[in-house]
Amino acid sequence: MRTPYARPSTASRRATHDPVRRALRLTPARIRPPRARGRRASRPCRRPGRTARARGQWRARRRVLRRRSMSGDGPVVPFHQFVLKVHSRCNLACTYCYIYRSPDASWRERPARVSDDTVRRTAHRIAEHTAAHRLSRIRIELHGGEPLLRGPEPVIAYAEAVRRAVSAVTTASTVTPVSPATEVTATVQTNGTLLTRPALDRLAAARIRVGLSLDGGTPALNARRTDHAGRLSWPAASRAARLLAEEYPASYAGVLCTVDAATDPDEVYGSLAALRPPAVDFLLPHAHWGGARPGRFRPRPTPYGDWLARAFDLWWQSPDGVRPRVRLFTEIVALLLGAESAAESVGLSPLAAVVVDTDGSIEQVDSLKTAYAGAPGTGLDVTRNSFDEALRHPGIAARHLGARALADECLACPVLRVCGGGNYAHRYATDSGFRHPSVYCADLERLIRHAAGRVAEQLPSVLTRTQSTHVL
Repeated sequence: MRTPYARPSTASRRATHDPVRRALRLTPARIRPPRARGRRASRPCRRPGRTARARGQWRARRRVLRRRSMSGDGPVVPFHQFVLKVHSRCNLACTYCYIYRSPDASWRERPARVSDDTVRRTAHRIAEHTAAHRLSRIRIELHGGEPLLRGPEPVIAYAEAVRRAVSAVTTASTVTPVSPATEVTATVQTNGTLLTRPALDRLAAARIRVGLSLDGGTPALNARRTDHAGRLSWPAASRAARLLAEEYPASYAGVLCTVDAATDPDEVYGSLAALRPPAVDFLLPHAHWGGARPGRFRPRPTPYGDWLARAFDLWWQSPDGVRPRVRLFTEIVALLLGAESAAESVGLSPLAAVVVDTDGSIEQVDSLKTAYAGAPGTGLDVTRNSFDEALRHPGIAARHLGARALADECLACPVLRVCGGGNYAHRYATDSGFRHPSVYCADLERLIRHAAGRVAEQLPSVLTRTQSTHVL
């Protein structure tokens, strides 16, 4: 019987000239083979159909997930990241916002701001979960809408409530704190328009880091980010970026940037790097098989893959001292080198994030709002339910299945372990669910193969750099 590490055949050894397999240090003997004879491993996926058979398969899979989640079978990965909604309204009207311009309009029915009672109950539930799973570190991310609409005080109060609850929690079997050393890191994600020096002083004193949402580092690149009167947000946001870089670098968490394939990646990357963020997170615009896909076609061209490949080269060639950590790129390189993923957008690691809305509802990640109305909902809330109950929800359990939750086309693909099927919301198809390749499948493969080629060219130096400075 051939073992996973058996010496490959001559044909297999030739196949390792593929930069993806070379960078992964994998031979075809260690890659799951295609399901059907004659199917090419890199065959582009087809657009999911809306057939009765597909709908039946999805319903059957949902039943299996429900039984598995309720019975406790399968891996259980506790939540480490808690996205806490401070305010459900925003002072901007960005043209691509997935909160206010998606099929899910549940924000209209939610309180505009979180109540003190919900803050207290949420903090208790987080502490309860932290104690039950003996977590040494958790992250809380304070979101909106725009979380600073009422100033920094509600954000600070929420973070302090969680920290107090986590430090004081006990279990039924002990009378001393379970994990007094549990670290709670807090970040507020803001559009930057309401950030002032006094606000940053307060946030820094409360040990809350600040992430900015921008589309680039120029007024033109941020033209889609306007207020409700159509005025550009850039003047105020750019002041916030300069303040963070120059006066509050320890509080600067980084920049989230949604990719627009119509822009010049050189201009976007260069202008963002000039703002001196410690990190940049490039996000693909939310889309799926059942809705509009901006500039997206199959199998070619790959506008987003080409854009990101160029941005990858700019990042890869930058000197270490001026290179921001680009989360998507560092995750891909780490996966190519055999590490586990810590991001939702790539890799096969279980999702470890959960959302608490302003009314205390426990929800799945916000990106699911783009699929259909109610998609992120669980029917749970912090008043009646624990986060352990949320872990058993079928939708969340599906995110813990790894490759078992992926489409057959994904299982046959040589970049599976790196791609991981892409963002879960990008796999959705009307009437047949989420068991499909990402609508950005070809773009992701383009980026991953490009990155693999670069890693393969410099593998010894990359390994040395990774082991010594952890840049990658």
